[in-house]
Amino acid sequence: MQLLSRSSWIRFPIPFFGLVIVLLVSLASHTSSSTEHEKSSLLQFLAGLSRDGGLTVSWQHNTDCCTWKGITCNQDRKVTDVLLASQGLEGFISPFLGNLTGLLHINLSRNSLSGGLPLKLVSSSSILVIDVSFNRLTGGLSELPSSTPPQPLQVLNISSNLFTGRFPSTIWEVMKSLVSLNASTNSFTGQIPTTPCVTAPSFAVLELSFNQLSGNIPQGLSNCSMLKLLSVGYNNLSGYLPDELFNVSSLEHLSLHSNWLEGDLNGISKLTNLVTLDLGGNEFIGNIPESIGDLKRLEEQGQLHKPAQTKKK
Repeated sequence: MQLLSRSSWIRFPIPFFGLVIVLLVSLASHTSSSTEHEKSSLLQFLAGLSRDGGLTVSWQHNTDCCTWKGITCNQDRKVTDVLLASQGLEGFISPFLGNLTGLLHINLSRNSLSGGLPLKLVSSSSILVIDVSFNRLTGGLSELPSSTPPQPLQVLNISSNLFTGRFPSTIWEVMKSLVSLNASTNSFTGQIPTTPCVTAPSFAVLELSFNQLSGNIPQGLSNCSMLKLLSVGYNNLSGYLPDELFNVSSLEHLSLHSNWLEGDLNGISKLTNLVTLDLGGNEFIGNIPESIGDLKRLEEQGQLHKPAQTKKK
């Protein structure tokens, strides 16, 4: 290989450094446009708020959005976290947040947000955690088309809102990474979903208490081989507990309080990992099985029978 002489090297400095400058300008332009895109999406969210909790003081168009209150970015200047819990926010959640292609975590809990939960967030190809609990969100959860590719969402907390309608079923078919679903304290109707038990192998938390769910405890819960918490108390569930439920040996917390469940509990001793158990406020028959003493990890146990009451509407 022949090395360039000094005179040859000197002959090409302008094109060489010109190329470097072009590359640097191109990179800076790309970084700037990416930041502008992120900033625009966040400002669209801000525009949808009737009370912003003082965010406008920090969220200035002429500043770097990665320095804004509640915002975290990665090294590529992409927004990864929108963490605005307990900020006194009012208004609606803009679907433009779904345009943040690097967004991983969104926490808007404990505000006074209203309107619906944008489907664009639930179907995001990047978001892992959504927490919008303790707001005033209304409407239902939309179904996703069957052609939707698998989504990365792991945690969805929509508890303590004003959601209504039948609890969706097909939406969970594409949530193959789902670990925790908390939809308690709403007004959902319909049956307990079992789809996550089949499609999401790591599914561990199902919290649906304080709704208006009806029907039986589904046998399909036996497919939740990693389920650790099942809480469906304060609904309108009825019928017998399926024997298959007692095969979910991973269960650590089981709450079925205040439903219309009946039958016996002879299989309860098979749930050897139970730590808390609340079956009160139902219509189970007989005494608590002596075999419950075999549950060595059990720390808390609710009453077995319930006083007379009228059925919830």
